[in-house]
Amino acid sequence: MSLFSLPIFVLALFSLAFNAGDRKVQSSAPRSWSESRSLAQELVANLSTSEKVGILTGQGIFSSRCTGGTYAVNRSLPNAPNGFPSLCMNDGPAGIRGVDLVTGFPGGLNAASTFSRRLMQARGQALAEEAHGKGINIILAPQVDLMRSPKAGRVWESFGPDPWLSGEAAYTTISGIQSVGVQACAKHFLGYIQELWRYTYSVHIDDRTIHEMYLWPFMRAIEANVSSIMCAYNQFNGTYSCGNENLLGENGLLRNLGFQGFLMSDWGATHPTTSAYARAGLDMEQPGDFIIIGGGIFGESLTLAVDLGFVTQSRLNEMTTNVITPWFRLGQDQGYPPPNYDSRNPDGGGPLNGNVTVRSEAHTQLVREIAAKSSVLLKNENGALPLKGTERSMAVIGLDVNPPQKGCDLNACDGGVVVNGWGSGSISYDFVVAPIDALISYSQTTPNFTTQITNSSSNNIPAAVAIAKDKDVALVFVNAMSGELGAFQEVNGNFGDRNNMNLWYNGDKLIGEVASVNNNTIVIIHSTGPVLMEPWSTSPNVTGIIYAGTPGEQAGPAIVDILYGLVNPSGRLPFTIAKNASDYPADILYLSLDPEPSIDLTETLFLDYRSFDARNITPRYEFGYGLSYTSFEYSDLTIDPVNILANLQDVDVGNRLLQRSGEPPKLLRGFEEVDLAMSESQIVQFSIQERDLRIWDTPSQTWIRPAGSFEVYVGGSSRDIRLTGTLL
Repeated sequence: MSLFSLPIFVLALFSLAFNAGDRKVQSSAPRSWSESRSLAQELVANLSTSEKVGILTGQGIFSSRCTGGTYAVNRSLPNAPNGFPSLCMNDGPAGIRGVDLVTGFPGGLNAASTFSRRLMQARGQALAEEAHGKGINIILAPQVDLMRSPKAGRVWESFGPDPWLSGEAAYTTISGIQSVGVQACAKHFLGYIQELWRYTYSVHIDDRTIHEMYLWPFMRAIEANVSSIMCAYNQFNGTYSCGNENLLGENGLLRNLGFQGFLMSDWGATHPTTSAYARAGLDMEQPGDFIIIGGGIFGESLTLAVDLGFVTQSRLNEMTTNVITPWFRLGQDQGYPPPNYDSRNPDGGGPLNGNVTVRSEAHTQLVREIAAKSSVLLKNENGALPLKGTERSMAVIGLDVNPPQKGCDLNACDGGVVVNGWGSGSISYDFVVAPIDALISYSQTTPNFTTQITNSSSNNIPAAVAIAKDKDVALVFVNAMSGELGAFQEVNGNFGDRNNMNLWYNGDKLIGEVASVNNNTIVIIHSTGPVLMEPWSTSPNVTGIIYAGTPGEQAGPAIVDILYGLVNPSGRLPFTIAKNASDYPADILYLSLDPEPSIDLTETLFLDYRSFDARNITPRYEFGYGLSYTSFEYSDLTIDPVNILANLQDVDVGNRLLQRSGEPPKLLRGFEEVDLAMSESQIVQFSIQERDLRIWDTPSQTWIRPAGSFEVYVGGSSRDIRLTGTLL
């Protein structure tokens, strides 16, 4: 084999200690997969065909009290003396959708911005604690689709463009969810990359890119023992994903990775014929009926297909066993609570809604901690931050300081602070604390706070300029939003995917005009993804920039924590912020004359920082970038190749193979969160698994490790390299 020189880079992420306090850790001792499958097989052997089909079919989009539900078997069964219940499943990845008295958590992209496995897992656990309290068997999370284009509508739900970071976030989130006995569902498999045309487009991905990029987070989900995986709306290489045997079948990508759970469809992601989808590997259809875009191929049609021999009884048994096995594995057969809500009456109305609160102070504090620790300090000139509370005067400007609007379908609202996006991943807005309310509360409750706050909570530029003049500091809150295409909701002229990467409501001009009259302008951005920051980001009058993402219901308190130094900024960008939209390697397909357009992923492995590095493009802010209110030093790199090859974990390592192997210049392979007291130092250990040094070889269909040395880079971002070494 030819020899290659391989660089490896490691991110060491430091922060001053700040924790929300102890959270109660609940845990269940799951059964083994083999024991659970045996219990399920014995139960299935005593079911009729119609009962099996009921377990595999949704009740209908308007019939289930949950987002989705199956049909119960209401009689005593082996290993289930009280029968088998209707499985209740509900969105979503940032909080329980369509349910009252729940917590609105930060989006997945914010969780990734923390680069903290601890917080990722705690977030998953808290989501599951609330799901369990509402009687939800399966939470439709996490979303692990990669951010191919930064304008894609649902990128805030998942963990960014890097497969390694996404994989670690998937693993820890699922571990947290399932630690309390709630089933996790990783989605959307495979190649779900945008909202426009999502019901029909065919994504074409080469074999190596599949394995090293889009499959990687699902691999880590499987290693976390995820209970189910949801297939996507789109076509994959010309065949709809939910009927694609190469993806779902016995010898498909997932089963070859050792996946032992069940495969469910996205809502309406099935198309005729019944037998083709069942034979291709799909186990469960949701919501169970036809909903314009598709669906309605199981139920009576599946029963008929079995009766006529188009689907074998053996395959039906396998499908049913796959669905029941995780129910046994996570102990849901042992006193699991039934649903106590009605998603069709999300405000607590109707006889089926028990108005049960699952909120807790621990969850509120966790949301605040994640929101603060995911806020990325991008610029801080002249010691502008943290604020002291003794500034003579302050102007607070922008629509984004206000509470979000309520009452819009799936939070497809126009105006107010952006705390998440719209669609099936939307959260409850009932308990959102807006920035202006948190700032006023802080000013009223903090001793010796003397700053006079003047508020212009709109994007009226003349009014903003008027109040910004002669103030010691001007805070400008701006935003951009996106969401799910769904029923073709439109917000500010955007149908799911963003039309561009500009700030909404003329935010760029607002910043420029305020900065022209105030030499201490601080910009706070709430956005579902990267936004362009030219030319105002380089203005000397813009002294501070904070990217706060989609922080959830504690948006206000969290930004106050950062602005006033109650929390030292430690968030890092999980994506690159470019100077020009054209610098990104991929874009949204907006227009097509073909109703089933093809999208070819010609950028292959080169997403985000990989592409910027390979093409020598200087970004505005690179992947992993983030400032602090203090400084950290890196020293004394030691590399132990014996331990590195011992299948350890936890590394922020990027490796570069020479061009003949087709690798990008750097690949992320690890990260570590370290809390330090003032003047404290610690030894930080990064370690990698053997597979992290391998590439996918299509001819042999195996992972291979190219011979040669690896250059090791240790740093604070993809371009902030502090230490280097060599691994032979």
